Amino acid sequence: MPIDFYYTPGSPPCRSVLLTAKALGLELNLKTLDLHHGEHLKPEFVKLNPQHCVPTLVDGDLVLWESRAIIVYLVQAYGKNDSLFPKDPKKQALVNQRLQFDVSTLYPAFADQYYPWIFAGVPKSDDKEKKIHDTLAFLEIFLGSSTWAAGDSVTVADVALVASISTFEAVGIDLKKYANISKWFEKSKSTLVGYQEANQKGIDGFKIMVANLTKK
Repeated sequence: MPIDFYYTPGSPPCRSVLLTAKALGLELNLKTLDLHHGEHLKPEFVKLNPQHCVPTLVDGDLVLWESRAIIVYLVQAYGKNDSLFPKDPKKQALVNQRLQFDVSTLYPAFADQYYPWIFAGVPKSDDKEKKIHDTLAFLEIFLGSSTWAAGDSVTVADVALVASISTFEAVGIDLKKYANISKWFEKSKSTLVGYQEANQKGIDGFKIMVANLTKK
């Protein structure tokens, strides 16, 4: 049975799932939802996912949302080995910590500042911008002790984080002052399987959307 994937291309969480699928050589049956026109609020989708959010994955009788849960599931269900999500408890714990950092600290700092500005015209604030750089400083420290986000090989932590960080860059947040992040980011672009198709295409579309919504 095909694996249905409901998504919107500009969304960082959605792009992290696309990147994971590429890494696994997994074909997803892509179903784009236009959030601006309320396609995620249609009764058939709300019945599928009561929280009516993207990304949402349907694999047989499993309906799953929350991108970090999805990418872990895909690796555990379809990975040829455990390299992307190690079975070793300590290595896995570090991957989980980085995923939790992304979902609870890094990405929310971006969303709190930039989504109100992009979608509602709310002025950006210096305090919120400082919070973004505070979170980037943490990631800079993490990347100072290992080649990749959670050790010396690529894991789903890198996939999730690169989807977030590429979005930071897309709105003009200066990453050059963070040497470790910059080095890791460039390496991710050239190392992660299918980066251009799974992530960069969505970023390019996101940039156009931001430019259109914020022009005066």
